[in-house]
Amino acid sequence: MNYSTFDHLETYRDGPVGWLVNDRPDVRNAMNNAMRDEFAVAWSELDADPDVRVIVHTGNGRDFQTGVDVGEIAGDGVGMERYRQSMEDFDVHFTSWHQGVWKPVITAVNGICCGGGFHWVADADIVIAASDAQFFDPHVSVGQVVAIEAIALMKKMPVEAVMRMAFMGKYERMGAERAHELGMISEIVDPPEELRARAQDLGETIAKNSPAAMAATKKALWGALEMGLTDACKAGAGHLVSMWGHPDQDEGPRAFAEKRDPEWQPLGDT
Repeated sequence: MNYSTFDHLETYRDGPVGWLVNDRPDVRNAMNNAMRDEFAVAWSELDADPDVRVIVHTGNGRDFQTGVDVGEIAGDGVGMERYRQSMEDFDVHFTSWHQGVWKPVITAVNGICCGGGFHWVADADIVIAASDAQFFDPHVSVGQVVAIEAIALMKKMPVEAVMRMAFMGKYERMGAERAHELGMISEIVDPPEELRARAQDLGETIAKNSPAAMAATKKALWGALEMGLTDACKAGAGHLVSMWGHPDQDEGPRAFAEKRDPEWQPLGDT
């Protein structure tokens, strides 16, 4: 599959792993308006590629992502108003969750992740980080509100840790070890230069599993965050039953018994 050419992102596939790479290293991968629009296309293309079973998101240069491009906001006379309608309508499209991507998504944090960069930490399925990664949320330090990404993070980690980060602003940074202790990330990669290799390895391991089963699993587990316990379990039962009769349910046990790798159906096939 041929991907679009972007000004601020890179996309490519390495085996079963699709890569989405922030590519504004000269401004520490801050997101301008054009980059925001590119994300919607990039996620959709990677999701549509039948050869991609897992998607990894990371950044070129020394940092993963440093939020909205404050230089653009401060200097173009439009500021945050360009985003008003999309936020009021919650019509946003720059993360995998926004785009309804049901393939597993790994965020691999290199260097600094701050502010709006937490969108891709909160909305990923698995987050790993280099040992020199740093996390902080400067929104209140530049007169902005901490909201959507932090609200989502409170589903993953202790509320007080998120509150502290929100109110400390740019004046306190969290290292990778503390982020791991709090459950923001699940793995620290050391040395940092091995981050992409580890993300590729992790992606290839996950890709060995049934694409259809993983998509249904993701729908069940993410859906549970939106519901109470009973409703979530009922919805989960529906996703569980959705795999009954799928060819992968026969192929998995058969491959195990025959001591071979399973030949899964591509996602979307029946």
